[in-house]
This record gives sequence, C-alpha cells and structure tokens, in this order.
Amino acid sequence: MAKSAVRLQALQVAVLAGLIGVVLRAGQVQVLQGRRYAEEERAQRTERLSLDARRGAVYDRNGTAIALTQETYHIGIAPNELRDPTRDAATIARALHLPPGTILDQLRKRYIYYAGPYSAVEVQRIRALRGVHLEPVLNRFYPSPDFARAVVGRVGTDGHGASGLERNFDSLLAGKAGAAVVLKDRAGREYESPARLIAAPIPGSDVVLTLDAELQEIAERALHEAVRETDAAGGDVVIIDPKTGELLAVASQRRDGSSPPSAFTDTYEPGSLAKIFAAAALLELQRVRPADRVSGEGGRYKLPGRPVLQDEHPLPTLTLADAIAVSSNIAMAKFAQRLTPREQYAMLRDFGLGTPTGVEYPSESPGRLRLPSEWSGTSQVSLAIGYEVAVTPLQIAAAYAAIANDGVLLAPALVREVRDPSGDILYRHRTEPVRRVTSRDIARQLRGLLQGVVRRGTGSSAMLAHFELAAKTGTARRVVHGKYAPNEYTASFAALFPADDPQIVVVVKIDDPDPSKKGYFSATTAAPVTRSLLEQALASRTVTLDEARLVSAPAVPAAPLADDDGTVPYVVPWPYRPDTAAAGPGRVIPDVSGRPLREAVRSLHRRGFRVALRGWGAPDRTVPAAGSTAPAGSIVTLFAGSRP
Repeated sequence: MAKSAVRLQALQVAVLAGLIGVVLRAGQVQVLQGRRYAEEERAQRTERLSLDARRGAVYDRNGTAIALTQETYHIGIAPNELRDPTRDAATIARALHLPPGTILDQLRKRYIYYAGPYSAVEVQRIRALRGVHLEPVLNRFYPSPDFARAVVGRVGTDGHGASGLERNFDSLLAGKAGAAVVLKDRAGREYESPARLIAAPIPGSDVVLTLDAELQEIAERALHEAVRETDAAGGDVVIIDPKTGELLAVASQRRDGSSPPSAFTDTYEPGSLAKIFAAAALLELQRVRPADRVSGEGGRYKLPGRPVLQDEHPLPTLTLADAIAVSSNIAMAKFAQRLTPREQYAMLRDFGLGTPTGVEYPSESPGRLRLPSEWSGTSQVSLAIGYEVAVTPLQIAAAYAAIANDGVLLAPALVREVRDPSGDILYRHRTEPVRRVTSRDIARQLRGLLQGVVRRGTGSSAMLAHFELAAKTGTARRVVHGKYAPNEYTASFAALFPADDPQIVVVVKIDDPDPSKKGYFSATTAAPVTRSLLEQALASRTVTLDEARLVSAPAVPAAPLADDDGTVPYVVPWPYRPDTAAAGPGRVIPDVSGRPLREAVRSLHRRGFRVALRGWGAPDRTVPAAGSTAPAGSIVTLFAGSRP
C-alpha cells in the first residue's frame, strides 16, 4: 500500500508540474510572445506589394512623343476558379494567340503562368474572366529608338533614369509608387481582397522638350551623311533659337554609329570660330577703326616663341573685316595685341567660354579658359585665333546666339514645360538673360563681319541663293590624349540664319575628316553640311521657323550653286509663290515609288520640294509625276498605300 501511495503522489506531482508548465508556456506565448506570433501569422497570410507608378512621357515642342510608358501584362490562370473551363480556355487561347488545345492540356495543373508580355488590347477580352489573374508591368517605350538618344537618355533595369534627361529628371518622371496587401491561401497563392489597396500609385509628370522633332531628324541625317562622306571620326550639330535660348536640335555621332552626348561633354579648340570674340573686344573697346589696316606679311609671320603663323588666303593688307572674311591668323594676331590680357579674357568669359552654360543636362563640361595670370607670352595670340581654349559645341552655339540676339547672352534650355498627370503646367521655360556681352550696335557690326565671310570669304560654300547667311569657318589642329595629333583636324562652322534677323544659330563640328575625301577645311566639310541642313529645314513644312519673318527678309541676288551630292542648290522665298520671279528654274522630281515612306519624303525635301502626303504605306506615285520638272519650293503630292 505504501508503495502505491508514493506512486500516486509522484503521479499527482508530475501532472501538477505539467499543468503548471502548460500554463506558463501558454502565458509566455500569449502574453510575452503573442505579438511576434501574430505578425508571423499575418506574414504567412498576407504580403505587402509595391505598385509601380506610370513614368511620365517626354514630348518634343510640338507634341510628338519621344518617350512613353506602355502597360503590358503577365497572365496567371487558376483552373479551379474557372466557371466553364472548356469555354474559358477557348476564349483565352484566342486572346493570347495560342492553340486551343494547349490551354486545355494545361488545365490539369494547379496554376498556369504566361510571361508574355501581352498588350492591353490582347488581354481586354479575358480581363473579366474569373480565374484569370493579370499582373501589370510598366515598360519604357521609345517610338523612334535612335531619335535624340544622347539627349533623352535611357531608363535602367531598375526602372529609373540611367542617362541623359531620363536621369536628370528622374524625380519628376518617375512618380510615386503605391502599396497594396494581397491575401494568400494555405498553398501560398495570392488572391485579391477588396481592401488590399493601401495607396494608389501617383503617375510621373510629363516633360515637354524644346527640341523640334523634324529639325532634329534633319540634323541627325545631315550629320550622318557628313560623317560617312568625309570618313570622319565623328561630329556634332547644335541648333539654338537665339531669341529664347531654346535648343531646337542636338545631334552627335561617331564613326562606329554610337551617339555620345559630346555636344555637352566633349571639348575642342575652336580655331577661327573664336576670332569673332577678339573682334568683339576690339570693337567694344574702340581699339580698331574700319579703315585700320595691318600688313599680311606675305602669308607668313613669325612671332617669338611660337610656330610661324600662316594664312591660307594671304592679302597684302587687311582690315578687321578682311581678317574675319578670309580668316587671317596674321591680321588677328596683330589686332589682338591692341588688347590687354585682362580685356581679352573678360570678353571670352562674357561670351560664356570656360564656364557651364547651365543647360538641363547632367555632366555638362565647363570647358577651359585660363586666367590671364596663367598665360604665357604667346597666349594672347593663340587665344585670338582659337587655341589654348577648350569649348563644347553648345558653348559656341550659345556665344554666337548672343551675337544674333543683339549682344545679350541667354542661358540655353532643353525643357520647355513640365506638366502634372492631370495636364496642369508646373513649369514653363522663360527666357533667362545671363548678361549683356556687347552693345546692340556692336552686335550688329559683328553680324556684318560674319556676313562678309559668306559673301566673299571662306564661308561662301554655305551660301543660299535667296537668304542672307552670317557665318564663320573654323579649322583647328585636333588634340588627342593631351597632345596635337599629326594630320588630324577639327572642322567647325557657326551660322546665323537669316543674317539680318536671325531665327536660328547652327553649329556644325566634324572631327578628323579624311583629307582624301573632301579635305579637312571647314569650308569643304562643315559649311556644306550647314547649307544642306538649312535647305532641308526650309523645304520642310513643320520646322519651327517664322515664315512671315522669312518672307519679309531681303532676297540676296546670287548665282545658283552647283548641285552637291543631291543637296538643294538654292531655296526660294517662303512660302512659295509660283508667279514670282524668284522661283528659279524647274527641278526634276525623283522617282520615289516603292521606297520607304520616310526616305521618300526626305528625298523630295532634299530636292527643294514641299510634300503633301496622301495615304500611308509604300509610296505609289507623285503628282506631278516622277521625271517631270517643277519649281523648287512647290508642293509635290505623294500618294502612298494601295492605288485607288
């Protein structure tokens, strides 16, 4: 009996201890660790998701889409949720362009997944089917992938801007992601809950650029052909509105077909393009009079401490106007010595050299302009002819735009407007004057000097028959890895069009053109490109040019230029009036039937015709017919698509 009592007591103690342990553990789980276990349970039943926001679009100044966001879908199918598997499978197969038997065979699985991606149109008819789960994915889309690629940039794999304006304005374009909670069943599959949305995503703002899509395409095509025809290492084109500072086109290309943002980031020595800045200082400070002449030294001039200066077009004596027209190194070296280093430096800096322009582009180069205290004994002469200073094509365009804008330097701009998702304007570009560089009268005199370059000097190959052009050529030795490369040059050309009331400033730069092709001088490389570009712009009906101001501009009597590689030899006043004497002789209408539509339009533009398009698709015929003649500037109707 005693042993049984002992066993019973031991059992009671053990049971009591177990109960106490259970109570303590329950208290620990519910009181001390209750919150942690509840969170783990919720984590197994729910999942918090981030909802991507639609990225804002990018447009040109006329509303042409440059970058858009498209919504595509991944599709999941839960067979046990389908109301009528056979009928629903047929509907899904038609929508996804799949064989009907494919989906029926897979309905035995617990879950079917199609990555796609599928467009909104494709999923529209299955969107309401029970058991079909759509997973939206936002993708960046560029209608013309190569259009202004260096400027616009691209979006990275993380959905944020990786380069160009996509990167610079990522905070505006990206919007704000939303959040949602989804519920999961015991197998971990997600299903929708009516209360799953926490915060709706906020779409990004749209950005309207200052670029003109038509002018940008003309610039890109002209540059592409120039690089190919001259076998150059690359080149850049910048077109700016001198009255507002808005960039209308920025094109860059390398021999390998790449398009780096070199117009903003790569510097070069401008050569004779900088002579106009020395002339500005001389005129502003009244150090030279129109009748002042210096000796041309027979085309060779030796200064202590530097190589012999040579002139390609030597004259016995030269005025300042002569020096600019024939791009005389000798005359500019002599005239520049009438300035002090501080005066010369101040004018270069006032034109914006050696400092960033402030354009809305990441990593813009400031160029290089040394302080006068760092100059050597020959720096003053070197700077007067465009050496010992490093500039970007954009800086040169902004500086020449100041001459076109009556002496006022403007900050260049790439962004015209920013609009919120509802279309309200958050920002609109306003002209931003930086400083007055020269007086209005001096700017007018400088434009007169630049007109002389085209009328009787080194820029005559850019002459237009019925519009006056003010321009400057520049050819400089090319710096590679910090040293002048033998037999390598940079040819550049800056033009104000039209000369009397400039609407655009064009800067063309060609890097290392092959001398065996068209030579390496600006007059035979960059200047003809500028002429071709302007002629195509005049022939286009959509380029941003004020036609009324062009019509009122005085016509310039000039002999027609020889046809050059298919470019237009002259352009009539705008808009074309067939009863005017300025129409000029007829030109042959090319046969463009069967060619790509864009190429056909471009071919007609190059011949100097305006184009009226009828239909869409492959070109069929033109009216007037191919082979007939019509005055340059007249309208050629291009019929595309099937014949009626």
